[in-house]
Amino acid sequence: MKLVAVSAGLSTPSSTRLLADRLAEAAGGELATRGLDLETEVVELRELAVPVANNLVTGFPPPPLAAAIDSVTGAAGLIAVTPVFTASYSGLFKSFFDLIDPAALTGKPVLIAATGGTARHSLVLEHALRPLFSYLRAAVVPTAVYAASEDWGSGGDAYTDGLPGRIRRAGGELAALMAARPAGPASEDPEDDVTALERQLSDLRFD
Repeated sequence: MKLVAVSAGLSTPSSTRLLADRLAEAAGGELATRGLDLETEVVELRELAVPVANNLVTGFPPPPLAAAIDSVTGAAGLIAVTPVFTASYSGLFKSFFDLIDPAALTGKPVLIAATGGTARHSLVLEHALRPLFSYLRAAVVPTAVYAASEDWGSGGDAYTDGLPGRIRRAGGELAALMAARPAGPASEDPEDDVTALERQLSDLRFD
């Protein structure tokens, strides 16, 4: 079973990459408790910025970009993490997903996450990322994770889970959907896969 994390962080080191790694570890740990082996790959969009731009102009992906797209579309689950720029996902993040066939993520379990300097941007998950992946007909897990600068090392309070707790919950939800998704080729009728995953999402919301 393969999990791919897409990180749109631009700096090195990157809090966006760090969040992607933590989420992948949480999902992997949960899958391990279910007796499932996981292969994890991280796609760093910073390294693909020029190929992405060239593909948008020419319509042809160079080999490294084609390999990244194949990894994303062929994975059993996807983690998508972007920094927040001007109250939305980054242009590089959006451009990469613009290159993916609109039907390629149908029914795929996806965990969305974002990083930013302030908690005021946390709604980017609901007004930008979730609609994007809903349009692509992915099965987005209920818990989205936003990490502001002050969240790193925070334990939360009586009303809100800290960042580690949110990561664990989101990783567990992603693992549950990945484990529940039928192995092997997709159903001949994509609607069947989507309906089954919608039931799983409903179960997660009311656990």
